[in-house]
Amino acid sequence: MSLDLFAGIPVTDYGEALPWYERFFGAKPSFLPNDIEAVWEVAEHRYVYIVQDPERAGRALVLAFVDDLADRVAGIARRGIPPAGREEYGNGVTKVVFRDPEGNEIAFGGADRTR
Repeated sequence: MSLDLFAGIPVTDYGEALPWYERFFGAKPSFLPNDIEAVWEVAEHRYVYIVQDPERAGRALVLAFVDDLADRVAGIARRGIPPAGREEYGNGVTKVVFRDPEGNEIAFGGADRTR
């Protein structure tokens, strides 16, 4: 069984949001399906995309578990985007939250090997 996953993040203005997401992901989009969407392949068959949709903008919640949490968070911070929050769970899992300028939440979870 094959599964392709697309997680969508609505933004008010595609042109204004695109540079922030390029910094966040550290790369240009993997592909541009049309004039108001940009897609990044974050793992094989797993994608995050932004789409201009003003009525829904600022309400997205995206969470991905990764095995390189500390490195990923440090890389995003080096590109000028600091975490908006951090949650520690009793089972050794940490969730690090980032928010785009509109309030959309993109978070990474995993074992924090730095603590």
